[in-house]
Amino acid sequence: MKPLKFGVALPTCTEGMIYPVPFATPDDVVRVAVEAERLGYYEVMGNDHMTTQKYVRDRWPDPPNFYEILVTYAYCAAETTTIRLMTGVVVMPMRQPVLLAKQVATLDQFSKGRVILGLGVGAYREEFEATYPQLKEIPRAELVEEGIRSLRVLFTERRASFSGKHFQFHDVEMYPKPVQHPLPIYSSGNAEGSIRRAAELCEGWLPAGMGPARIAEGRAKLRAYAEAAGRDPNAIEIAPQLVVCIGRTVEEAERVFKGSQAYEHLVSLQQSTLKGFDIASYVAMNLIGSIDEVTERVDAYRQAGADHFPGLLFVANSVDEMMEQFQLFAETVIPKFSREVAVG
Repeated sequence: MKPLKFGVALPTCTEGMIYPVPFATPDDVVRVAVEAERLGYYEVMGNDHMTTQKYVRDRWPDPPNFYEILVTYAYCAAETTTIRLMTGVVVMPMRQPVLLAKQVATLDQFSKGRVILGLGVGAYREEFEATYPQLKEIPRAELVEEGIRSLRVLFTERRASFSGKHFQFHDVEMYPKPVQHPLPIYSSGNAEGSIRRAAELCEGWLPAGMGPARIAEGRAKLRAYAEAAGRDPNAIEIAPQLVVCIGRTVEEAERVFKGSQAYEHLVSLQQSTLKGFDIASYVAMNLIGSIDEVTERVDAYRQAGADHFPGLLFVANSVDEMMEQFQLFAETVIPKFSREVAVG
């Protein structure tokens, strides 16, 4: 088996959900990226929101700080040299393809080829309808698929034209192109369409909230779609995003988790949008526990087909606590998966 890759979730748009309000300043966000690079993480992965969700507004008296991901990465690129800059994810239905392609290609040039572009429909339909009410009748999956296809044209063709149902442009000469050929694009989401788009159009699949058994099921679907499209399924990475709360003992991990905003958030959702939600199952599915427990769960995901763990969400109530968590993970878990292991 190949060595696994690990990344840290950059706190760009996570206040009010997994983290308290306020959580991270711009300087803090850059500090996380610099420290993650020092510790040998493969990438940082920031998320993308344009407005605050209703349930976050109802819970917090002050609005969260949401930092635009590509502008944030421009600053991080100047302060780092090797760590990849992954979007997890850019909400394609809220982006115009030509402008997005120009921004991403420019960032790839300035970072010397360190961009990984995760794209998806977005977790909250209310956000899409708030920012583009005139488009609310359009299926967001259609916008994502056209967006990926149009970006490929813009990234590769001298004079790019695209005529889709929702996106169109003609004779666009967009230079410079990205440093990377191809620039890696990952399809985000757990739905069948997300897996199909990953298999047919992308370099990776980004699921979230799926245990090893469902990852294995998704891997089988991805393989079938890729082979039908004439692509090598082994060239398409499976990269689940997971929550991490690691302790040197079970008791330490439990204490940190139960004292966190992430835990309070889950408890509150049991009374609202996730009635009947089983926190124990959530803990078992994610990387929450002692060093040995977390190591065993990472290995279970690897056996199920995961190649890459981008954007690990480290449980914490402050940036310093978050950094302590991902330092402990880097020192105790990552070395166990950093070398190639023979199979058979």
